[in-house]
Amino acid sequence: MLDFYFNNPTKLLFGSGKLAQLSKQALPGRKALLLISAGKSAALSGALPKTEEQLKLAGVSYVIFNKIVENPLRSTVMEAAAFARENGCDFIVAVGGGAVLDSASAIAAMVTNEGDLWDYIQGGTGGRKRLKERGIPIVTIPTTAGTGSEINCWGVISNPETNEKIGFGEESVIPVLSIVDPTLMTSVPPKYTAFQGFDALFHNTESMISNCNNPPAEAIALSCIERIAAYLPRAVRDGNDLEARENVAYGSTMAGVTMQLASTTAKHAMEHAMSAYHRNLPHGAGLIILSLPYYDFFIQKHVCDEQFVKMARAMGKRDASRPEEFLTALEELQRACGVFGLKMSDYGFARTESRTLARGAREMQGGLFAANPCEMTEDECTAIFEEAYL
Repeated sequence: MLDFYFNNPTKLLFGSGKLAQLSKQALPGRKALLLISAGKSAALSGALPKTEEQLKLAGVSYVIFNKIVENPLRSTVMEAAAFARENGCDFIVAVGGGAVLDSASAIAAMVTNEGDLWDYIQGGTGGRKRLKERGIPIVTIPTTAGTGSEINCWGVISNPETNEKIGFGEESVIPVLSIVDPTLMTSVPPKYTAFQGFDALFHNTESMISNCNNPPAEAIALSCIERIAAYLPRAVRDGNDLEARENVAYGSTMAGVTMQLASTTAKHAMEHAMSAYHRNLPHGAGLIILSLPYYDFFIQKHVCDEQFVKMARAMGKRDASRPEEFLTALEELQRACGVFGLKMSDYGFARTESRTLARGAREMQGGLFAANPCEMTEDECTAIFEEAYL
């Protein structure tokens, strides 16, 4: 249907070496909360020292908050927001991967709004309040290619107290500036390059089968799918292959636009339930585990055969005419990236958890089930988890 909504005020600078242009931009404040992960990746990649240099050239002061972890926590968001207020920060510079970028949106909102982040979560045990004040502005500098959060307002935050992992987003926290510099991504290890690349791929493939799909979303998604399928194996084999890094980064960043135009589907809700209960599970790995049985469910239903054929062709099956050829292309890509055969049991799941996960996915992010191309019952969702366990 020609029926969609799009609002993205983010200024995007994309390309190798673009971080050197940060100091030349009209930055949205005078003192930044420089947000990075608890690990060493921002320093090792060169992203942190280069960003610090650029902020100094721009005459902007900053303080560093370095406690963001994978599957970021509600408590850390609140700590970072308090730290920003105490230090008089009037904008955020988020330098890192998906956890850092996801956290930035929530932190920006909680710097200016009272209460707890969970008061504003719209699913599960969230309080379902709306923000009264706009969040402080955000500048994003991704160091991985996977999330797409550098160019949209969405992030997913975990609450271990309730075993929930739920998306948060408001238009007032869409980043004002994003600099995507693929040279900052060359130090990502092969396994995580693959995990992140498949996250980006699935943002696009889910948008393609979503019942919210529309012509501009589809055009962007297919271009992203084609580039990720062609270049992700190269990026996994050789992290310094800059052409490969650039093309995978394109597929990731533009998926951020695809998701705004359309939507992901229940697969993301299902993975969020998985990593809410097992926080050691990388998001991309969870999506890979679910992918083949999940997509096969819709192929067996024949609810969007044409979309699967289009994606198979974009992934290199130029003469594809059957939806099953998408599954073949997906398996081949997983094998080429060394991630085929992952299963839930690899990460400590028990098969008896399948029903709990199915219920959790619906309770946390039921709206993504509504984006599926057909109904998926709790029993059917449970069966997909059981198949992914083996």
